Amino acid sequence: MKLTHDPRRNIAYLRLREKTGEVETLKVAEDLIIDIAPDGTVFGIELLNANEQLAGADGGRIVYVDPASGEERSLPLGGTGPSH
Repeated sequence: MKLTHDPRRNIAYLRLREKTGEVETLKVAEDLIIDIAPDGTVFGIELLNANEQLAGADGGRIVYVDPASGEERSLPLGGTGPSH
């Protein structure tokens, strides 16, 4: 999984898997686009107006929670390194 964020263009893309073939693009909402394969596999999610959407409750940070240990790691969007 990979998240790319371009604050100047105000777009973010969460790639869940590499595109391996034909892709259908579905506009789910004004600021949300999903790329899917014919079998329904989701390749990625694009956020338009991303600066506002990503700055939400986590203060503009990406937060990963390990479900087994409960440990959280976070990274500021546009940041240089991880923190706990």
